[in-house]
Amino acid sequence: MTTRKPLIGIIDWAKSPLGEPECTAERAVIGDAAEVRRYLCSSDADFTDEICGANVLIVWHNTPVGAAGLARLRNCRALIRNGVGFDSVDIAAARERGIAVCNVPDYGTEEVADHALALTLALCRQLFPLDREAKQLGWTIRVEPRLRRLRELTFGVVGLGRIGTAAALRAKALGFKVIFHDPYLPNGADKAVGISRVRTLDELLAKSDVVSLHCPLTSETRHLIAERELSLMKPDAFVVNTARGAVIKKTAILDALRAGRIAGAGLDVVEDEPLQSAEEAATPNLIVTCHAAFCSVESKLEMRATSARIALAAVRGEPLENVVNGVV
Repeated sequence: MTTRKPLIGIIDWAKSPLGEPECTAERAVIGDAAEVRRYLCSSDADFTDEICGANVLIVWHNTPVGAAGLARLRNCRALIRNGVGFDSVDIAAARERGIAVCNVPDYGTEEVADHALALTLALCRQLFPLDREAKQLGWTIRVEPRLRRLRELTFGVVGLGRIGTAAALRAKALGFKVIFHDPYLPNGADKAVGISRVRTLDELLAKSDVVSLHCPLTSETRHLIAERELSLMKPDAFVVNTARGAVIKKTAILDALRAGRIAGAGLDVVEDEPLQSAEEAATPNLIVTCHAAFCSVESKLEMRATSARIALAAVRGEPLENVVNGVV
């Protein structure tokens, strides 16, 4: 009698799949230890009976999994978020059901830090307005008042974790004066990377010419940057967000840009993404990219291989890496 193999389900976003049907990266790690199948879902409401019987789920971003979806999982030992953020999963409900939630916190460190600096340079050197001007076959540099010398600017980092540190070191190498605010880091973190610490977010906002956000989305950081915080910034300062969209209140930053209260924003992520209207898209001095800061050929393969390695450990009953909800 043949013993049925465990099932590892890969939940890809139906609207814009990020994996591929063959699941080659995952199969290369998991081998014959489990069945690997991919499903296209918009949310946990799309979970089929087969998905609900899986032993492990690997979930791409933009597919929310809440308490109701978790309650339908019959055999699931672990749910692995194929990425850094895990705010799309109800980790408390998963803990109540004994389901470990894991993430992949390190795979896109280089890419996201690079992307934050790319957005910063595009804003400080006004690359997109200059590109439009040049393509009109003219050379009137209308944005000259917005062009800045990097070595005269202060780059403020909110959240000095893996990516925040990588971004800070890149900014430092480009000549920025770098400061950071992170209430959870012990004293001495500033000395380790050779940058300056400020003790309050308000102080960082007032001092920075570029504010780059690198914090997770939690109840504490949701709308961390809203009307009041934007009012503390210099009118010629820029905001860069490669963290989570809802860290910035969308209506507040769009209104600030329209009113000229800040000079520009570079957002890889936005609250309630993607942008919802032509009016939002037409906001002046706004650069938006497609939640793509993590993307590269190399980073996606690394992410998928790490998720597959954790999934393999789960079906083997081995200890799990990167558990974020305390389930052993």
